[in-house]
Amino acid sequence: MTESRLLVPVDESASLRNTVAYVVEEARSRADEAGSPAAIHFVYPLPEKVTFRSGSTRVDAARTLLDRVASWAEEDADGADVTIETALVATHEYLSTPNDYADVLVRYANEHDLGLAVFDPRYDPIGSTPLLPSLEAEVRQAGLAVEEAPRNVETPSQPLVRRGTLTQFFALFAASFAFYLLLAGSIFPFELSGGSIALADGAPFELATGAISAGIVAVALWRVSLTSPIDLSQTVRRLARFALYVPFLLWEIVKANFEIAYIVLHPDLPIDPEMVEFDAAVWSALPVTTLANSITLTPGTLTVDVERQHMIIHTLTGSAREELFAGTLERAVRFVFYGRAAARIPSPFERRQQEENE
Repeated sequence: MTESRLLVPVDESASLRNTVAYVVEEARSRADEAGSPAAIHFVYPLPEKVTFRSGSTRVDAARTLLDRVASWAEEDADGADVTIETALVATHEYLSTPNDYADVLVRYANEHDLGLAVFDPRYDPIGSTPLLPSLEAEVRQAGLAVEEAPRNVETPSQPLVRRGTLTQFFALFAASFAFYLLLAGSIFPFELSGGSIALADGAPFELATGAISAGIVAVALWRVSLTSPIDLSQTVRRLARFALYVPFLLWEIVKANFEIAYIVLHPDLPIDPEMVEFDAAVWSALPVTTLANSITLTPGTLTVDVERQHMIIHTLTGSAREELFAGTLERAVRFVFYGRAAARIPSPFERRQQEENE
C-alpha cells in the first residue's frame, strides 16, 4: 500500500513521541513510493462529556498536546514535503464506545481524503478500558486501512543512572572544557607572537586544569546528565539556533533595562506590580528552564515558581505583562529547541483568547 495521507489519533501516552517519529517516516516513504506529497492529520477526540466535566483546562491540555505533536512532526520531517495538520474533533458529541470513536475518526478521514489510520500502541482515550483492539477493528470494518506503530519505547520507570556511550562522554567533556575556558578567559588560548601563533601566557596551565576538571565531570556525570542518545545533526541545529537566540535575548534585556531606568528616574515611579500565571507551550526540562531563566534575566519580570509548564511570574509594569503574554521569549525558545514551525504556535495571549471563546 502506498497511501501517504495518514490519520493519527493522539492522547497522552508513554509511546506518543515514538509514534510521531514512526508516522512521519512512514508518510515520507509512502509519499516517495506514490510520487505524491505526504499529509498527516493528528486528531484529538474531545467529547462533550469531557469538556463539560473538566472545563477549559481539558481543552487547553488537548491543544497543548497537539501543538507539541506538531512540533515533533515538523522536527522529524526535517524540511521534507510533509503537510502537518492538527484538529480537535467530536467537541460537541458524546462518545463512550469504540464504535462512537470509530465513527468520528472515519468521518474525519472521509472529509479530508485520508486513507490510513495509524494508532499509538498505547492509545486509550477513555483511560480506564483497553479500547484499542476494538477501536482498530471498528475502523477497519468501516473501510479505512489500519496500522499500529511499533512498541519500541522505554518503560515509564527508568533508573537515574543509565548505560552511557562514548559520544555522550565526549560531548559532556567538551561542554565542560569549553565552559571552564570561558570562565578562565582562555576560550581563545593562542596569540600572535613574532609573526607566529603561540600559546598565550598562562594558557598551558588553564588548558591542563580545564582538561582535568572536564574529565572529572564527564566521568562522574556522563550517565546522569546525558540520559538519552545524542543526535549530532539535531544538536548542531539547536546550537546554531541558540547562537541566534543569545543576541536576541541580550537585545530584549537592553530594551527592558531602558524601560526600568525610565521608571526609576520618573518622579511618579509609574510601576504596576502584579503576579501572573500561564502555561508555557514548551516541553521537557531544558526548554522550560531556558524560558524561565530568560524571563528572570529580562528586567521587569521575575519567574517565581515553575511546575512543569505552569509558570508564576512577577511583573513590574503593564508593558512587561504585555510583552510576556505576547510570547516573544516563548516563541524564541521554541525556535531554539523545536525549529521554525514551533515558533508559529499561538502566544499565551492568543491561547487565552481561544480558551475564553470556547
